[in-house]
Amino acid sequence: MTVKRVLIALVVAVGVLHGSEALAQSPSCTISTLSVSFGNYNVFSGTELDSTGRVTYNCNATAMNITVSLSKGSSSTYNPRTMHKGAEVLNYQLYRNSARTNIWGDGTSGTVVYTRADPANNTNVNLTVYGRVTAGQDVSAGTFSDTVVAVINF
Repeated sequence: MTVKRVLIALVVAVGVLHGSEALAQSPSCTISTLSVSFGNYNVFSGTELDSTGRVTYNCNATAMNITVSLSKGSSSTYNPRTMHKGAEVLNYQLYRNSARTNIWGDGTSGTVVYTRADPANNTNVNLTVYGRVTAGQDVSAGTFSDTVVAVINF
């Protein structure tokens, strides 16, 4: 039985969409991530390999209309996203919901983003990232990885 190891790293970026205001009154947010690590992938298994990660953000009381999007990673499309080991490719996906039906992207190409109108008033907001590697992919043993950027706009 051949076993594969895969890892998705969520890398962080912060965006600010408001003009300059006094620093004490300016909207601000922080964002951090916990990677989606799929562990070992068995090419002979007929079952998808699921895992979760997390995006956590915290915004002050003046930050409104918050969105969190995820990039395509190294893939040219959102569906499928791809992990690589050299020239080899392993397809996977990141979802916004536990049923794994809403692809988390930037709101284009049938993807969704996380949205919130109020700032959550200086409290951590934890968003689960639901990951899935499709069953039945024929790849060699080794570590496959991708880097996805989480972006917060406010």
